[in-house]
Amino acid sequence: MDTDTWELQFPVDADVIALDKDDNIVALIEVKIIQAQEPAAKQKIVDRAIDWLKAVLAKVSERNTIIPYAMFIDAEQILMFKWDGVNLSEPVCTLNTGEICRYYMPSFGSKWLFESTIEGLIESWLHDLDYNWKSKNPPASEQIAAIGLLPLLAGGTTKSGVELGGNRIYRDQLSDEYYYRA
Repeated sequence: MDTDTWELQFPVDADVIALDKDDNIVALIEVKIIQAQEPAAKQKIVDRAIDWLKAVLAKVSERNTIIPYAMFIDAEQILMFKWDGVNLSEPVCTLNTGEICRYYMPSFGSKWLFESTIEGLIESWLHDLDYNWKSKNPPASEQIAAIGLLPLLAGGTTKSGVELGGNRIYRDQLSDEYYYRA
């Protein structure tokens, strides 16, 4: 699917964003619960979500803002991509969602999941990577370091349920380009 099929206008909803210590967005994160059972149907949903990520990254890049990483996350896998302002890489890192999330919620996967549950657990993991609040070596920290994302997360934070407008986000004030959902 081509990103030209997405007619995006600002603001664009983002499930989760990761910010560096200077409040620059370093990762755009899309979370989906896929209920389809057939592998081809599941893959079509994944492909469409990745194309949406690519379209959002391209739209934000039009405003001279490069978000260097993107993640697609479902209940089974975490796919991480690099974005250079023009091209979205193939996955540079693939992780098992359950292995990451069970570290923060041992019952993960044993009962019904909601996107907001996964979002919260991913934010916990990213904060653990930032500040080591739960572990000296959070899950997959070596893989995150190997792709170059770990140093960008240092001293940063995450925000969920934001609307992107192509600029930076400020923790203590709203800018003209970002709005928090009420």
